[in-house]
Amino acid sequence: MVKYKVSAVSYLNTVPFIHGLKQSELIHNIDLQLDYPSICADKLINGTVDLALVPVAVIPKLKDSYIISDYCIGADGAVDTVCLYSDLPITEIESIVLDYQSRTSVALLKILLKEYWELKPEPIKADVGFEDNIKGNHAALVIGDRAFALNTKHAYIYDLPAIWKEMTGLPFVFAAWVANKKLPQNFISNFNTALEKGLSDIDRALALEGDNYPNCTNPEDYLNNKISYNLDAEKKKGMELFLKKVSAL
Repeated sequence: MVKYKVSAVSYLNTVPFIHGLKQSELIHNIDLQLDYPSICADKLINGTVDLALVPVAVIPKLKDSYIISDYCIGADGAVDTVCLYSDLPITEIESIVLDYQSRTSVALLKILLKEYWELKPEPIKADVGFEDNIKGNHAALVIGDRAFALNTKHAYIYDLPAIWKEMTGLPFVFAAWVANKKLPQNFISNFNTALEKGLSDIDRALALEGDNYPNCTNPEDYLNNKISYNLDAEKKKGMELFLKKVSAL
C-alpha cells in the first residue's frame, strides 16, 4: 500500500487521534509527523504532506482541498487553550501579540475585534517566548498547551470560541483533517475508524501519551468536556460562517 505523509498537531487535544492511529494497522502505511498548527498548514500548502490536521483558515489557500474526516478539533463554548490574555480590560489594550503557531485563531481574533468588540489594537508579530511578556496595555493571543500555564496568571482572559458562540450561536472548528489530493476511499474509511477508536478510549490514550503534556492539571476534563471532536452539521455551519467572515477581513 502507498505510504501517505500525514502532519498532525502536536498539542494535547490531538492525543486521542494520535493514539487511534498508532494502535491501528494504518500506522504502517503513513509517515506521521507532529507539528504545531501553522507548520501543518505550510506542509499541506507546499505539498510536502498528503494529509494534515490543518487550521481551517488555510483551506481557501489550497489549490485542491478535501475534508476527509468526520472528526475535527472544535469547541462549543470555552476551550481554555485559545485565549487573549491581558492585565487590563480589552478596551484599554493598545497592542496584541499574535501567536506564531496559529492561523485560524489569529483570524478568529481579528473577526471578534472587528465585529464583537469594534476595537483596533495594534497587531504585533510574535517571537518565541512572547507569552512571558504580557503586561500593561500589551496583550497576547496564545493557543495550545502553553495556555494552560497562563490561565491563572492574568486578570483578563478572553476565551475566543466562547465569545464566537455568544456572537453567532454556533460552535467553532479550529482544525480539520484535509487532504490536498483525492485519497482512496478505503484509506479514508480506515483513517476515520482509527480516529474513532482513539476517541472512544481517551483514558487509555492519556495513559500512554499524557506524560508528554505536563501543563494540563485535568486532561480528562479538557479532552472530554472542552474539546468537541465531531464534525457535525452545526460545526460545519460555524466553519462556513467563519470562512465567509475570513474572506471579508
